[in-house]
Amino acid sequence: MGGCVGRYWEGWEDSQSRGSSRNGGRGARNEPLKKERPKWKSDYPMTEGQLRSKRDEFWDTAPAFEGRKEIWDALKAAAVALEGSDHDLAQAIVDGANITLPHGNLAECYDELGTRYQLPVYCLAPPINLISERCDDDPSDSAEPPVAPKKEFQLKVRLSTGTDLRLSASMADTIGLLKKQLQAQEDIDTSHQRWFFSGKLLPDKTRLQDTKIQKDFVIQVIVNPQALQGPKTPPSPTTTTTTEVGAANPSPTSTSSPESE
Repeated sequence: MGGCVGRYWEGWEDSQSRGSSRNGGRGARNEPLKKERPKWKSDYPMTEGQLRSKRDEFWDTAPAFEGRKEIWDALKAAAVALEGSDHDLAQAIVDGANITLPHGNLAECYDELGTRYQLPVYCLAPPINLISERCDDDPSDSAEPPVAPKKEFQLKVRLSTGTDLRLSASMADTIGLLKKQLQAQEDIDTSHQRWFFSGKLLPDKTRLQDTKIQKDFVIQVIVNPQALQGPKTPPSPTTTTTTEVGAANPSPTSTSSPESE
């Protein structure tokens, strides 16, 4: 066999990894696939993206060398399964493709025709000096996208009563929040407000930035007529009493001070 596999598969060159030769793999010793993955260190700290690119380059070009494409595909699938800790699946793929493993690993193997295949160590495991491209404090990992800083402007609002108003707003504000601001300013309950823009009803959870509104545009607010009709106030008991007393005794002293009688 050309080239021995070291303890940690160190020092391999890509040309050696892609090369294959026929050297009597048929009938060679076949070991079960081992769960252990090789430990190795890259010549330079490698990022996850660089590792993916290096692997993709190998798998894209490997079938161009000696060997059958279906075997290369099986080896790739087995390597991915093994790295994902699915040892049973990796073993099933190897057995299904009639791949022989003299050393119990994918670094050197043979197909049923005796063709030798070698996989580089970076396709079998990441290096111990791999650099993670994400950190726990990365805002991109949060469930909600970051909200842009508030930049307030005067939002034009036109009520169905014909009144035009201006509300202090930002593009991050929700319609529900602006309804409360209108309620505080005009004493119109939020349940009696319906906001429309471009002919569409705006739900309370909608943000201004989602409506594509610009500073000079106007939002229509339909106000429930019941909100404009104040509750009828019944006559005050004091007023009624005063009127009756005045009718019976028109004297102003009797009305203002009952004790004077």
